[in-house]
Amino acid sequence: MKRKKIIGTILFHVFVAGIGFIMVYPLIWMFFSSFKASDRVLSTVGQLIPTEWHLSNYRNGWAGFGGTTFATFFKNSFIVTFLSVLGNIIGSSMAAYGFSRIRFAGRRFWFLMMMITMMVPSQVLMVPQYIIFHGLHWVDTFLPLVVPEWGGRAFFIFLIMQFIQGIPRELDEAAEIDGCGKIRLFTNVMVPLIVPAIATSAIFAFYWKWDDFMGSLLYLNAPKNYTVAIALKLFTDPTAVSDYGAMFAMCVLSLVPVIVLFLLTQRYIVDGIATSGLKG
Repeated sequence: MKRKKIIGTILFHVFVAGIGFIMVYPLIWMFFSSFKASDRVLSTVGQLIPTEWHLSNYRNGWAGFGGTTFATFFKNSFIVTFLSVLGNIIGSSMAAYGFSRIRFAGRRFWFLMMMITMMVPSQVLMVPQYIIFHGLHWVDTFLPLVVPEWGGRAFFIFLIMQFIQGIPRELDEAAEIDGCGKIRLFTNVMVPLIVPAIATSAIFAFYWKWDDFMGSLLYLNAPKNYTVAIALKLFTDPTAVSDYGAMFAMCVLSLVPVIVLFLLTQRYIVDGIATSGLKG
């Protein structure tokens, strides 16, 4: 029995390692392709390790386009992502607290309306949103990408609500007896207790906004305002020669913030999604 258990454990780990390698292989291939000559990237798909290492791909990619370097694109992405994440965690946490702890007229109706928005495809909203933002003269600015995030997202609101519902209401009552109003109760009592849920929401918001290609494509026209997601597309041109080496080099650099954020905050993802909170 012990021998069978050892063999089963070995086979399990080999299977899991194989599945993990299949999932990670595209990233490994992209990394090594960033050191290949552009004309060799697609012709040597089956060859992982490059025969010649071209470090110039990173230099050429960082040079950007039309006098705009990738430093500008990274700066734009960080500005848009930071403001969007900040707005999301503020708006979502306040809305979640309101739905969870405050009784007001039409609470169930508005909660239902919020949940329905999760079922509406984003493509349905593109045209009306563009018309609104064009009328406000926000096109070719960061405002259409940032301002809507300050209203919160239904997914984050629901996630934080589940965490808040695990916190005993006796804490609210004790704070109210001590003279805390709704705002102070939220900022001084509730926020410190829902940090895991807020951190989880911030992590997902960062991932989604950093990778947002369609939003940048719709609202940003001037190259100086491009984010990394849309700037990477400029390396490929169906009517001319595409610089795949430089493109993959910048793809690798664009993944660095995402990987670093995941390594630093992965424990919050588990804690936040578990929504354990405090049990009364």
